[in-house]
Amino acid sequence: MLESTLRDAAKTLLTASSRSDVPPFMVMDVMAAAARIEAAGGHVIHMEVGQPAASAPKTALAAARLALDDGRIDYTSALGIPSLRTRIARHYRDTYGCTVEPERIVVTTGSSGGFILAFLAMFEPGDRVAVTVPGYPPYRHILTALGCEPVLIETTSETRHALTGEALLAAHRKTPLKGVLVGSPANPTGTMMSREALTSLMAAAESAGIRFISDEIYHGLDYAFPAVSAAELSPQALVINSFSKYFCMTGWRVGWMVVPEPLVRPIERLQQNLSISVPTLSQIAAEAAFEGAAEMEAIKRGYQENRRILIDGLPKAGLTNFLPADGAFYLYADVSQFTSDSFEFASRMLEKAHVAATPGVDFDPIHGRAFVRFSYARSSDEMREAVSRIARWLG
Repeated sequence: MLESTLRDAAKTLLTASSRSDVPPFMVMDVMAAAARIEAAGGHVIHMEVGQPAASAPKTALAAARLALDDGRIDYTSALGIPSLRTRIARHYRDTYGCTVEPERIVVTTGSSGGFILAFLAMFEPGDRVAVTVPGYPPYRHILTALGCEPVLIETTSETRHALTGEALLAAHRKTPLKGVLVGSPANPTGTMMSREALTSLMAAAESAGIRFISDEIYHGLDYAFPAVSAAELSPQALVINSFSKYFCMTGWRVGWMVVPEPLVRPIERLQQNLSISVPTLSQIAAEAAFEGAAEMEAIKRGYQENRRILIDGLPKAGLTNFLPADGAFYLYADVSQFTSDSFEFASRMLEKAHVAATPGVDFDPIHGRAFVRFSYARSSDEMREAVSRIARWLG
């Protein structure tokens, strides 16, 4: 009797918190289904996950090996290794022509760690933060877990699926917003904001006292026109970036933020308590990655070729409508002529064609059932084979 009572009490103690009740990141479920097909001997073309097929730059790998040979991998400053912060600041001068003090750079555990630090430092529980749909799912899931309210603002083809100042202020007038987060190049669409569009949006946000966060993780992967950093336009914007995409360092889990000066110390305190510091080996490799630019540019040219293959090939396969793929390595395709359920469509495509893609409902709970996201971060041969498989399946 006592044992039964203790078991019942333990179950109560182990009940998950309500803040943990966030939706799964559906792309991970697609990866698991693809892995089951591969375990049974099938060959899946992976277009579901936003992960470069290439490895980290040779310069990064060499620096990591040298550090391991040295034998000591200690804690670093909570804000990051000073030389890495200085190198990131130089990157803004070289790439964007703007001055960012190293003191405003915070090294993070990937961009994901940056979002958590930024949301904790900028918002209180209950604050309303605007995000666009379609958009990266963890934006709204992390906000929800932290007790904030994500406010979904739909984008349209009329604005090339970029958020406008007018739409932001219209949402703000309904119920006041505390912040807004945008990405350019965007996930899942690959669309980008022009300098004029980003400047106008940031001006609208500042005029209303809305805090601005810019996700720039896909910077460097721009094809239509050069990406613009919010750091160029305002010292009040908080910028989040990462070595994951352009530098092909997803598993190293190292990113950075450009932080408004008043938030540096609060974010430092949070980092001290949440993680002490970012993994030292990853920071060392990241600093050296900047010297691998020629290698990264060659990889980028491969993405451009993959983009061409899909834009030319998918319409012939039957997928004729997709959003402008200005940057990143995604194509967001309209599949409404084939289905009203993108999850079911992606599941059938995986099963029948062995092509893995992510259903749009992961990115857009409003209209996502009409879309599927394809990642073209793998080899050109795989992209050609994927187009061929999809054509046979839909034909």
